[in-house]
Amino acid sequence: MTIKDITNYLEKLAPLSYQASYDNAGLLVGYPQTEVTGILATLDCTEEIIHEAIAQNCNLIVAHHPIIFKGLKRFNGLNYVERAVMLAIKNDIAIYATHTNLDSVKGGVNYMIAEKLGLQNPKILAPQKQILKKLVAFVPLENTQTVLDALHLAGAGQIGEYKNCSFQVEGTGSFTPFGEANPYIGTLNKPEKVAENRIEIIFDSYLENEILRALKTSHPYEEVAYYLSLLENHNQEVGSGVIGSLSASLSEKDFMNYLKEKMNLQTFRHTPLRDKKIQKIALCGGSGGFLLNDAIRQGADVFITSDYKYHEFFDADNQIIICDIGHYESEVFTKDLIVRYLSEKFSNFAVLKSQVNTNPVLFF
Repeated sequence: MTIKDITNYLEKLAPLSYQASYDNAGLLVGYPQTEVTGILATLDCTEEIIHEAIAQNCNLIVAHHPIIFKGLKRFNGLNYVERAVMLAIKNDIAIYATHTNLDSVKGGVNYMIAEKLGLQNPKILAPQKQILKKLVAFVPLENTQTVLDALHLAGAGQIGEYKNCSFQVEGTGSFTPFGEANPYIGTLNKPEKVAENRIEIIFDSYLENEILRALKTSHPYEEVAYYLSLLENHNQEVGSGVIGSLSASLSEKDFMNYLKEKMNLQTFRHTPLRDKKIQKIALCGGSGGFLLNDAIRQGADVFITSDYKYHEFFDADNQIIICDIGHYESEVFTKDLIVRYLSEKFSNFAVLKSQVNTNPVLFF
């Protein structure tokens, strides 16, 4: 099993195209064709994590946070980033990061938090738009199902919990082959009319190459008539944060204790209580303050996230309770998520969870 096999699987779960513009997810250190001896899952990648990987005979580290965010111009060991990268290279250890792309998908980081909290019917809090495309193609009637089957197999036509979705309408296609054309139907220099179906089908943008390959391979014509368009539709499977409900409402005090227990917290910050029952919960691992209005708009009683500044707490405006539980604390269970996914897929070598606490924030 090579590093490329592992990263291909991770990128099916969380495509790199879903990462934020500022992010740097992907293979940061190492050769894709290197054989994997073991995988260490971690939240952050520090020197201590590299040493742990060495001790555990793991030559691939899968981290949530990228150790490299900006370009490195030199490697002199002057800071923790340079030292960690140098140590990894020296010991032939690859580093892969799955960050905001794993935050953004159904079943990702925020769904893991929702699972820890026992939320019912979790959904994406702020679905993303402009990541879906529509393919329109024209196919002879007798070849329509063959083409659709190929497109479905390539990943097109899934809308939420429905698969193999498409639309078709019958019409007449016209063309005149000329020059060196080798028409499937018709004769050179003779106008031809063919009964065709116009098919329409949507797909995730990152699948475009696979979708077009499937179309052209399955279509009988040597020149396939098609066009693509970017959709404004929100993709309900991809986006930021999660919203769901507790199985039963709790008093505010009981909920605060429940949150501490489920997220293994010693303490956390929150806005004033509102003397109301708590049941509908919005959340976002890491820095999720940008989702506050979405949480309020959807009627959440509490918004759980981290990295709030003093003045930002005022934005709750007695419409919601903000709970800032800490960046590390909100995402530490991502290690378990990575181990779960990789262990289910690859059982022929060790997938270990890092035992190192990389939280740089301490309380006296």
